[in-house]
Amino acid sequence: MTEPLTAPIQDYLKAIYELSTRHGSASTTALAERMGVAPASVTGMIQRLAAADSPLVAYRKYQGVTLTPEGERAALKVIRSHRLLETYLVQMLGYGWDAVHEEACRLEHVISDDFEARIAAALGDPQRDPHGEPIPARDLSMPPQLGIRLSALRPGQRAQVERVGDTSPELLRHLEGLGLIPRAELEVLEHSPFDDTLRLRVSGQETSTVLGLRITHQIYVCAKD
Repeated sequence: MTEPLTAPIQDYLKAIYELSTRHGSASTTALAERMGVAPASVTGMIQRLAAADSPLVAYRKYQGVTLTPEGERAALKVIRSHRLLETYLVQMLGYGWDAVHEEACRLEHVISDDFEARIAAALGDPQRDPHGEPIPARDLSMPPQLGIRLSALRPGQRAQVERVGDTSPELLRHLEGLGLIPRAELEVLEHSPFDDTLRLRVSGQETSTVLGLRITHQIYVCAKD
């Protein structure tokens, strides 16, 4: 029997895709933490998705979970809906970039293909969402995720913010206050080898700012010559 793509299943597939993109596969422990459920619940869901007539995931003990081609397409479909919705909420309805993630999470499961297509057309088929994350194309191909972590830069290097990998509203508001939004330009002034803090200056800002690893690890930049 083909597994119906309910909202919980879509959430699992999206989480597996995002974790696999970063780590090569998704462990049950990481999935449990991401989904806010017990590891046993994750194991049950994974077994269910792997045992379907058209399996959505592949699971090997001690090696984690990966998506099958069918599972990956399903994940990219919901990711496309989510990121288009975030972009629409910001550009057309005046939401702040810190207020769109939860709204998009609720809406991504219920919009029709026609509504999604109309959103994309109204926005001019954008390639990135308000946080700088790439939006899967209509054919569900994913644009390359460019950039390195800000934490990897050292004094004298200049860069442009590519994307922010954390959707915490508090963090996003903090970054906006510092001017650290996608396409912002910056220069690293100092690096502390003891705690890996960076002091940097953002273009257009009068003062420099010091950021710890918790933040610089979530900001992806493109280094400039």
